[in-house]
Amino acid sequence: MNKFVEYLKIAPVFSYFLRVFKKDTEGKYPSSFNLKMMHGINRISIVMFLICVIVMIVRAILR
Repeated sequence: MNKFVEYLKIAPVFSYFLRVFKKDTEGKYPSSFNLKMMHGINRISIVMFLICVIVMIVRAILR
């Protein structure tokens, strides 16, 4: 049962979102051009997803 509860923890997901949207001033995470581009693309996709979810909710409410 403990392993099942461990799989349901979503704290690492939110920590990743926070890490993507803030600058690493401490040098805690490795930094390369490819990694920066990956985080930039992830930012764009997260923002687009949130905009689409908001549009879908507004369209569902207005129907």
